[in-house]
Amino acid sequence: MADTPEQLLQHARDAADMARQAADAAQAYADQIASTAGAAAHAATGGAIDPFVFRFAIFVLAIFVGYYVVWSVTPALHTPLMSVTNAISSVIVVGALLSVGVALGDTFESGPLWARGLGFLALILASINIFGGFLVTQRMLAMYKPKDGAAPARKH
Repeated sequence: MADTPEQLLQHARDAADMARQAADAAQAYADQIASTAGAAAHAATGGAIDPFVFRFAIFVLAIFVGYYVVWSVTPALHTPLMSVTNAISSVIVVGALLSVGVALGDTFESGPLWARGLGFLALILASINIFGGFLVTQRMLAMYKPKDGAAPARKH
């Protein structure tokens, strides 16, 4: 016998609750692992390394890796690389929208003003990157179109 729409809705709610509980448990495990690793690093160095310096070092290493990855790509693959960059920018847009418009807690109706401002700035910059990437890609593809009255390109 088929389930009624109300039963299907209740099953969906139950599944959503179970997924939320699993996500909360995973977040708790990740927080516990991160705090344990941070405490271990702090204890191993005797407190000599500030967590900000550690995170800043990772940021600088990411800049170098990004620089060498982009410059080692052949020019023929720059368009797919730009597509991947646009996909990353779309993730930034989602995060910026969350930063601008989502309430952070029960006491605040919206996030702090500086977070909303930075989210808005990130939204503008990511949008410029996405639309600029599409314009450049369109221009590059137009370079390969045959001109009116010109013979089609020969295939090898």
